[in-house]
This record gives sequence, structure tokens and C-alpha cells, in this order.
Amino acid sequence: MALGMSEPVFTIANQLTLLRMALVPALVLLVLSRRFGWALAVFVLAGLSDLLDGLIARLGHQQTTLGTVLDPVADKLLLASSFVVLTWGPGPPCAIPVWLAVVVLSRDLIILVSVVVVNLTLGRRVFPPSSLGKLSTLCQLVTVGFVLLANTRGDCPPWLEWLFDLALGLTVASALHYVYLATARRRATP
Repeated sequence: MALGMSEPVFTIANQLTLLRMALVPALVLLVLSRRFGWALAVFVLAGLSDLLDGLIARLGHQQTTLGTVLDPVADKLLLASSFVVLTWGPGPPCAIPVWLAVVVLSRDLIILVSVVVVNLTLGRRVFPPSSLGKLSTLCQLVTVGFVLLANTRGDCPPWLEWLFDLALGLTVASALHYVYLATARRRATP
């Protein structure tokens, strides 16, 4: 769907998505300054804006081309920034393990590069997120939320290791699923 002159751009849903993107630098600065309680509040606000923009877009018939592009970008900015600062930031009491951050960031980078290459070589293609991809993203968001909460409390509960392992498993599974879907689409394309 091409962006037409009659399609609204600054819908309430798109404004909420832009708000989520604007919250990312605040979240990063709060984590870097070790204000984890405020960082958690900003993260929750960003999550609520994500829920609201989706609901408003669907229920209010405000789905736009811009929104379908911006929404996943806002999600990836929020997650990637959170993983970076909670892994390599200035010594949070509870850090995301380097191995998990590298896998999550690598998966997203590989998907991004693949989408760009496909769109440049084969023309515009839409890649809707799979259910497994959505589940992986949800688990990553929950992981960030619990790590922020743990840092707010100043501890790192041992059960977080289980959550880290689950996030790793879902991230790898979703990456393999995307490879499978891309291969199946390529075979189906004449």
C-alpha cells in the first residue's frame, strides 16, 4: 500500500508510536545515570503506548502505511537500546548477560539486512511478523522489564537466569523460523 495524499499521517496511533521513539533516549539516559526506578517507569510508559497505538489503530481505523513501518522500528529501538545499556552500561546490579544481548541484537540485525536486501533486489515486499517472532519480542520485553525492576530493587534474583534462557531459546527459534519463511517465500516466488 503506497502512502497516498488522502491517507492521514499524524493519527493518534502514529503520534503514540513517535512518543515511544522519543522515550528511548530518556530511558537510555536514566539507565546510564543509574536511576532505575525512573527508567522502569519510562519503559512501562513506552509499553503502554505500544498497546494503545495498536488498539487505537485497529479499533479507530487508523492503520496507516507510516504506522506499519514506524511501529516495529519503535519496538526495535526500544529493545535494542535497553539491551545495550543493561548489558554494557556502567555496572547495573543486575545486567543482561552479554551472550543474550549479542544473540538478540544479531538476530535483529540479520533480519534488518535481509529485508533491505530483498526489497532492493526483488522490489517492495512486506514481511509480517510471525507468531513466534511476536512471542520472542514479548519475552524480550518482559526480560528488560524484570531486569529494570531487579535493578530498582538493587538485587538480581537467580530465577532471572531462567528468563534469560527462555529469551535466548525464543530468539533463536524465531530467527530459524524467519529463515524458513524466507526460504519458503523464495521458492514460491517465480
